[in-house]
Amino acid sequence: MSLPSVFSAPFRPDVIQKVVVALHSRKYQPKGRDPMAGKRTTAESVGVGKDLARVPRVKGDRFPKASQGAFAPMTVKGRLTHAPSPQRRLAKRINTKERLLALWSAVAATASSDLVASRGHEVKKVVNIPLVVSDEFQKLKTTAEAKSALEGLGLWDDVTRARKGVKIRAGKGRARGRRLKRPRGPLLVVLRDEGIVKAARNLTGVDIVEASSLNVEDLAPGTHPGRLTAWTKSALEFVEKRFAVQGN
Repeated sequence: MSLPSVFSAPFRPDVIQKVVVALHSRKYQPKGRDPMAGKRTTAESVGVGKDLARVPRVKGDRFPKASQGAFAPMTVKGRLTHAPSPQRRLAKRINTKERLLALWSAVAATASSDLVASRGHEVKKVVNIPLVVSDEFQKLKTTAEAKSALEGLGLWDDVTRARKGVKIRAGKGRARGRRLKRPRGPLLVVLRDEGIVKAARNLTGVDIVEASSLNVEDLAPGTHPGRLTAWTKSALEFVEKRFAVQGN
């Protein structure tokens, strides 16, 4: 079958990165502080001409709090200088045309064997890139059937790579409590789930997504385009209809 016109879209890694970062921002949780935090004190400044710094100090004459600095940001248990506000807008907005361009570019990147290989995927035994399979693939019911199909398509080596993981070097940036990172494996794009999600959900690194809910983060995890992707025939036909006008 002929590939949809969207696969000829220009490669724009800058737009892909911008859109993926915007998608990540939607997962941020609002964070704030008690407006009175660090302000529940009797501290007041004694003013000038006292041979003392003009720092608010606790009133009274009882040890140990008397004349202790308080309230100001540089004092012990003082207020925060610029406290985070729960009203702050965390989600980044993105233009519709930029979002669509990023999606087209990410789809087109899956057809480049050089980009897929440079991303770290095992592509030596892959039958073809882009990889298109029949609709029978989305009807697989068991993990054994899914494994057999992936082996026949040459995708199992990439699953093995994800299962082995990548060792995390000691030092700055190392996550506590784990020694390995699990890289992303192949992406399976289907028109509808007829059993394949349950069959492949326990395979490390494998993601299954329906064509109607496909987004840039699926195709370019971590803002890096060129994910090893297998498309069912009906999924590609859906993509052609969805991007028939925009992709030309």
